[in-house]
Amino acid sequence: MRIRFLEIAQIELDEAIGYYGYEAPGLGEAFLTEVLNALDRIGKHSEAWQSCSKRTRRCQTRRFPYGIVYQIREDEILIVAIAHLHRKPDYWKGRM
Repeated sequence: MRIRFLEIAQIELDEAIGYYGYEAPGLGEAFLTEVLNALDRIGKHSEAWQSCSKRTRRCQTRRFPYGIVYQIREDEILIVAIAHLHRKPDYWKGRM
C-alpha cells in the first residue's frame, strides 16, 4: 500500500531529523532510519498498532519518543503526524 505524508507531517519529520542531527553526529540519520523502519512495519501490518480514534492509529518508534500517527485509506496509508510523545499528545487531531 502506498504511504503519503500530509505536508505538515513531512515538516515535522524534517524538523525532528534536523534537531537530532544538531544534537549529535549521526543521530538525525538514526532517527530517519527508525522512522523508515516504523513505516515499513506499518505498511506490512497497518492494523496492528494502537488505535487513537475510529480511523486513526499510532505506531511508536522503538528508540526515540515519537509516534507515527496515520490513517488507513482505501488505497493508501496517510501519515497525519510525526508526534513527539511527551508533548501535547493530541495536537494533531484537528488535521482530519
